[in-house]
Amino acid sequence: MKEPAGSRSGFWNMLRSGGVPSAVASVFGGPSAHQMAFIRSLSREQRRPEALITPLNELETVVFDLETTGFNCQKGDEILSFGAVKMKGEQVLEDETFYTLVNPRIDIPSHITDLTGITPAMVADAPPLIEALHDFMAFIGHSVLVAHASAHDKAFLNTALWRTSKVRLTHRVIDTMMIAKLLHPSRQGYGLDELLQEEGIQIVGRHHALEDSLMTAKLWAGYMNRVRENEISTLGDLYAHLGST
Repeated sequence: MKEPAGSRSGFWNMLRSGGVPSAVASVFGGPSAHQMAFIRSLSREQRRPEALITPLNELETVVFDLETTGFNCQKGDEILSFGAVKMKGEQVLEDETFYTLVNPRIDIPSHITDLTGITPAMVADAPPLIEALHDFMAFIGHSVLVAHASAHDKAFLNTALWRTSKVRLTHRVIDTMMIAKLLHPSRQGYGLDELLQEEGIQIVGRHHALEDSLMTAKLWAGYMNRVRENEISTLGDLYAHLGST
């Protein structure tokens, strides 16, 4: 039977927009389609209620950070690197870390290179976004996420997830900046550098995604002890207190 005119172009438009089931797309799309299917599957049912009643000292978290070409993902800025480290309660699992550069496929502004140390030559052979995102999502699994000033990182993650896989971030997120505001409501500033200095955490390799993740993990560990002293024992307790500030 003769194929209707325009049907193939319509199919490929659906494929590109995520309208074709990933099992079918994988036949045509190669590895990226498998990666898309995995990201979609991992994004389902992340907000499981049992996480809310897990004691903070038993909670499995992944502290993460992104470096980007700028600060506005809606205007074309891209992810340059992912960094992350796993924690169990207040224990930083320094042998369970993740780091990758990303080829952003756009120019890196010179001031971003100065800030992060990431040069165009360093990312020329780095994996594309879909591959790096797949590996990052595989590393974080079903853990609760932790980040400092998380709005920036969540915005870039959501943009990347939607562009590559037509999903949004569904993981629960703890923001150490919000916890600092809960514990120290009269502070003038809540930047990572000043909080690290205040907590006596050595600052090493700032604006490297993995190093920032490791330092933020130590910050979260210290804050965890302090919030428990305020009768905040579970993630649900913490969210309730943060919602009331």
